[in-house]
Amino acid sequence: MKAARENWLDDQDDLDPECPIFIDESGLSTKMARLRGWAPKGERCRAAIPHGHWKTTTFVGGFTLAGFVAPMLLDGPMDGESFLAWVEQMLAPTLRLGDIVIMDNLAAHKVAGVRQAIMVRFQRAPLIRTRQLTVLSTFGVNPAAAFNRA
Repeated sequence: MKAARENWLDDQDDLDPECPIFIDESGLSTKMARLRGWAPKGERCRAAIPHGHWKTTTFVGGFTLAGFVAPMLLDGPMDGESFLAWVEQMLAPTLRLGDIVIMDNLAAHKVAGVRQAIMVRFQRAPLIRTRQLTVLSTFGVNPAAAFNRA
């Protein structure tokens, strides 16, 4: 693993910036209330907060040099089932040979079937785990080598 990580770092100079697809999500909850606010000196800061009608919305997408791929707005929090459905139905069809899918260690990213959904597109993709990222390459080689598509 250490050697693979060192090779990845050494080969980054040769990376084609159009290959990586960074997967990320962002959420918003109406349950969040301000902890601080502004009020005239000597007056109490008052603000409305929702009570009992909380809602969570999540945005997920792939970020590439060219922009977003497979954007999706989810009515609720991201879980493994939702993430797998997004990968199978929205992300996988956009993948090209040589793309490298990079995602963080969110528990939803680790559910059974995510790796296979990406692999099925091109028959083979190795998985390399680092401390913080999971890298899936649509080439059957070291992800850094996939950047050298030219």
